[in-house]
This record gives sequence, C-alpha cells and structure tokens, in this order.
Amino acid sequence: MADRRDRCTHVLFLAYQSFGLAFGDLSISPLYVYKCAFYGGLRHYETEDTMFGAFSLIFWTITLLSLIKYMVFVLRADDNGEGGIFALYALLCRHTRFSLLLNQQAADEEISTYYGPGDANRSLPSSDFKRLIEHNKRSKTALLLLVLAGTSMVITIGVLTPAVSVSSSIDGLVASTNLKHSKQCCKFYFDFQIFLLFVFACSGTVVMIACALLVGLFVLQHRGTNKVAFLFAPIMILWLFSIATVGLYNIFKWNPSVYKALSPHYIYKFFRDTGKEGWLSLGGILLCITETVTCLQSHGLMQFAFCCVVYPCLVLQYMGQAAFLSKNFSALPTSFYSSIPNPFFWPVLMMAMLAAMVASQAVIFATFSIVKQCYALGCFPRVKIVHKPRWVLGQIYIPEINWLLMVLTLTVTIGFRDTRHIAFAFGLACMSLAFVTTWLMPLIINFVWNRHLVFSILFTILFGTIELVFVASSWTKIPHGGWITILLSLLFTFTTYVWHYGNRRKYLYDQHNKVPMNTILTRGPSLGIVKVPGIGLIYTELASGVPATFTHFLTNLPAFYQVVVFICSKTVPIPYIPQKERYLIGRLESEGSGSNRDRSAHDGRLAVVKTSNKFGTRLSRSISDANIAGSSSSRSQTTVSNSKSPVLKRLKAEYEQELPKLSMRRRFQFRPMDTTFRQPQVKEELFDLVEAKDAEVAYIVGHGHVKAKRNSTYAKQLVIDVAYSFLRKNCRSPAVMLNIPHICLIKVGMNYYL
Repeated sequence: MADRRDRCTHVLFLAYQSFGLAFGDLSISPLYVYKCAFYGGLRHYETEDTMFGAFSLIFWTITLLSLIKYMVFVLRADDNGEGGIFALYALLCRHTRFSLLLNQQAADEEISTYYGPGDANRSLPSSDFKRLIEHNKRSKTALLLLVLAGTSMVITIGVLTPAVSVSSSIDGLVASTNLKHSKQCCKFYFDFQIFLLFVFACSGTVVMIACALLVGLFVLQHRGTNKVAFLFAPIMILWLFSIATVGLYNIFKWNPSVYKALSPHYIYKFFRDTGKEGWLSLGGILLCITETVTCLQSHGLMQFAFCCVVYPCLVLQYMGQAAFLSKNFSALPTSFYSSIPNPFFWPVLMMAMLAAMVASQAVIFATFSIVKQCYALGCFPRVKIVHKPRWVLGQIYIPEINWLLMVLTLTVTIGFRDTRHIAFAFGLACMSLAFVTTWLMPLIINFVWNRHLVFSILFTILFGTIELVFVASSWTKIPHGGWITILLSLLFTFTTYVWHYGNRRKYLYDQHNKVPMNTILTRGPSLGIVKVPGIGLIYTELASGVPATFTHFLTNLPAFYQVVVFICSKTVPIPYIPQKERYLIGRLESEGSGSNRDRSAHDGRLAVVKTSNKFGTRLSRSISDANIAGSSSSRSQTTVSNSKSPVLKRLKAEYEQELPKLSMRRRFQFRPMDTTFRQPQVKEELFDLVEAKDAEVAYIVGHGHVKAKRNSTYAKQLVIDVAYSFLRKNCRSPAVMLNIPHICLIKVGMNYYL
C-alpha cells in the first residue's frame, strides 16, 4: 500500500513538473487564436452564429487532434519516456530495417534495453509491405527525408515560438491604451510606471520591449534554468486557472448560451454562412493545438496533466472569449485582453508575460534536445553540447543553436512586427509537423505495435483528412508570413540531409578501403614497421578492420607506436544503455591465436564523449586486466564493467566521471593491436604495455579533405564540394568534440573522393 502511494505521489509530481515543460505555448495560444482566425474577409460576418461556429471549430480541433490523436495514440509511441519526431524514427529503426544510420550491427540487439517490454511480438513474420520498404533504398531515403523535414519544423518552431509568445503577451499594452487612455489620462500621468508603459505603447515601441525580453531570454540560457525552473510549473498552473476564471466570468456575464456551440452543428452553419472565407480562417483556428506537436515527455503524466487541467481550462477560456466577442465584435483585435475585467487587467498582463517566457524557454529546450538527437544520429553538424553538474538531468545548452535562434527570432520579430503574420508562420510550421507525425504513426501501428494494416489505414484516413484540410488552409497564409516557415524549414532540411549524405558517403569510402586485420597481422613482419615506445589511440568509425587513415599513415611513415588501440564510437537508436553494458574490451589478433579478437563498448545515443589527459593511463590499466583475463580463454571477450578485477572496477569508476550524465546512446569499440606482430607471453606483454604507457600516449584522428569524383554529376559536386565542405570547415572538429589535448594530438591527412 505504501509503495502504491509513493508511485502515485511520484506520478503527480512529474505531472506537476510537465506544466512548465510541455504545455507552455499551448496555454498561451488564447492570446492570438481568435484575432488570427478572423483575419481578412471573415471580419465581415459579425453574427453570433459565426462566433459560435469558430468556437465549435476550436473545441473539436483540440478534442480530436490534441486530446485523441496525441494523448491517446502519439504519446503511446514514446521511446522509454522520450518523445518527439526522432523517437518515432528510432522505434522504426529498431523494429525494422529502415535505418540509414551508420555502423549498425546485429550485435546491437543484444543490449538489454534495445527492445522494450511490449516488444514480445517482434519475432512475427514480416509483411510484404515491410519487406518492400526494407529492400528499397529510395523508400528508406524518403522516410529519412520525412523525419528530417519534421525535425526542421521543430527547429523552425523554436525560432517562431518566442517571437509570437512574447509579442502577443505585450500586445496587452496596446489594448490597455486603446481601452483606457481617453478616460484615465490623469491616472496614467501620476503613476510613473504605467505612464512609461503608456508612452511605449503609443510610440509603437512594443516591438522594442519584446526584443529586450527575447535578448535577455537567450543571453541567460548559458547559465541554465535550475535556479528558477521550480517556478515554471506554478506560473503555468496559475496562468491556466486565471484564464479559466476569466472565461467563466465572460460566459456568465456576456452570453451563457455559448455552451450550445459545443455541438458540431455550429461547424456546419459556420461553413454554410462563410463559405471560402471560413475555410481560409482555419489557418488561424489551427493555432489552438500548437505545442502538442513538440511534446517530449512520458505519455502517462502528460495525459494526466492535459486531461485534468490543461484541456478544461483552455475550453473555458475559448468559450468565454466567444461569449465576449458575440456581444463585442469590435474588440476582436485585442479580444483576450479586452475581455479581462478592469481590476484584474495588470495582474493578468504580468502573468501573461511570465507565461510567455516560460513557454519560450520550454520550446528552446525542446529545440536543443532535437538538435542533440539529430547530431547523435549523424544528421547534424558537430556542435558543442554543454551539461553542467549542477543542472538537472537532461538539461543541456548548445551555444551555436542558442545564438542562431536569437538572431532569427529577433529578425522575425522586428521584420514582421504584426503578431498575426508571425502566428500564421508559426501555425504553418506546427501543422506541417503534425502532418509528418500522422504519416509516421501508421508505420508505428503496423510495424512496432504489430496491429493489422487496417488500423493504420483508419488512423491515416481519420486524422490525415482533418489535418490535410488545415494544411491546405495554412498554405494560403504563405504571402502573409508563412513564407518564412518555408524558407527556414528548407534551409534546415537541406543542412541536415547534406551532412548525413556526406558522412554516409565518407563512411562507405572508409568501409570500401579498409584493410582486414588478418592481412596486417599476417604481413606485418614484411612491412618493415619501426616500433616506437608509446600507446597510439586511433579514433575510427569502423567497427571492424583497419581504417584507411592508419594504412595511409604507415604507407608514408613506416613507424608507429608499440601498442595501438582502435576506438570506435558508434550510435545505437535506443534511449538509454545500462552502465554495465556500455564498455566492452577485447583483443584483436590472428584467428589461430588464443587471445581475444574483438573489443566493443556501449554508451548512450545522446552522450558527448570527453577525453581527459588521464584517459590513456586508465585505458592501459583496462588493457592490462583484459590481457590477464583473456589469457585463460581462447575465445573470450572481456567486459570492463562485468570483470571482477579491482583494477577494472577502479578504472570503470574513474572513467565514468569523464562522461556527462546524459541519456545518450553511443557505443565504443576498443580494439588494441600489438604492432610487434607476435604473441608474447602475458608477463612480457604487460611489461611492454607499462613501458609504452610511461613513454607516451598519442591520439590519432583522421583529418580528411573531401571532394566529389571528377565524373560526378553537377548536383553531387555542388553538394559535396560546396555545401558539405562548407559545413565541415565551419563546425567543430572531432578533436575538439573529444576534448583531446593538443599536445598529444596527431592528425592524419587524407583525401576522400566520394
């Protein structure tokens, strides 16, 4: 009984925290939905039935798309608590062969967390449709492009959300001057603070206030939000209850019969009376479901929070605004602030500004998270990912993305000025992302949940048809601000796909030009390699074989370190790998020898690996224990974490301190090779290892120059020689990402002709 009570308390606490992270902009949307919906010719239909029809559309849109589609279906497809567009793609990659990720192996499935508890039916025979996609490279490429397009929409939403949220909250200053200036000039004059707000509003400097708030928001990102994060949930809860109370007040004061608009019959009357103008208004109606498309939380706590608090509060607010506007249609441009009772106007305005900042912070965090996932899966240029020990688990900061978002957000805010145009661009991005999710969910239903194809078709027909109507309407807003969404999404999609394409072609080149380990070991004595005291750590993307950088080095300079260790860092599409399964160490030698042949290690998908000056010393300790443990078995693999040796336990404890505590999915392969090309006794080998460690530890990283082949098409030359090369030159180098000491770094130059 006590355990059950503790679980319930934990769920309630997580649901409480989700208010500040998951429902920020969704709760802010009442600020601008009605004024965007009645933009254009619909303003000429000043009737009660038209307003009731607009509310009925809002109510059923939230119910069908936010409540049923996302809370019932999409959030069930979370990846062990992680949500978002890449979580859906990771699920598909694990249960099918749709993945185009690099360096994937069948051995990855042996990880205990690779499959979830609900994956018992994964051994069922594949359908013809599944085999068709798995054996068609174009289908897999199209699926990846669809995911990257959705990812680009998330980044675009990260640009537009702060602009539309903060600007809409400050629009209340304009509303206050329009409503109260003529009657309360003396009060404004004698109250200095309100007088300043009055001057700002009248002089058209609301945009300046918004820009100042946005700059402060982005500048403070590097300090983290751990000191003020505990305020996010109370602010959003207080905001939701405030707008619900205002909604109830307006219902009873202005038009209690507004409850009739809950009937979908008013939707029919709305389109019957308004015709084409009613269809065009859907570009504003869809703003009521904005942030549910970027949710990144576990489905259980989000369902509880949304159904019990967010959904009823939003319905009451939209219903109250409809009741107010049915009697005060002229107040439409500032409908939300105009409907607030005068004594509560300034408290609600301050609360709206705080809620807008929280909503913007949540979307910025979601943008950092999606970029981190995209980078970990090889679809985004190398960026710096910061996680400080005092921050909460999972909170990160990406400087390059932060400043890029700030510049783009300020450009949008200053360039458009009109909140409705920013909102139209924002709505187009949100609905496009929702449409991408609708096309991915049928694959999840059929291939991951193993439901019949009929259920996938029904899901697509039901929600795809509704969203297609909204998408078509939102595309009509392209001349009114939607073009910025198209421009940004195309730019981000092009960047991510070019980086993935270039990395994949480079990996395939390495795979094609690698040298089998047995060839090196067999022909070793005839190569005339000079042995130099020390340990050489070679970073490579190949899980097997000798990389071309190593053979290129030996060809030009036939000398190398006494002990060579190949370190392979690879990504696995799972949310988390247990600590004891992250690192495996084995030994590579000829087939006939009695030592280990392979070494592999695991880490999480999103981790950032940092190498310290003591890494070589610690690694040499692990190799020593691996040799001792491996000398007793001819076909054993020594696992660092599973070994009972005190040396390995100490090594594991020390080495884990070098890794940021993030839920990342990365695997490492340590493949040591003795360049003496002989099989010494254990004592002699350990002596050589200690001697090499005391001499020098060097880190060898490939430094390639990439060019397209001369006979390549013009498009390929443009992608490789211009776009991909530009991204490689302007992103962080692998040595910087690994935090390798410069004094110990050796870069091996090599030309890649892709």
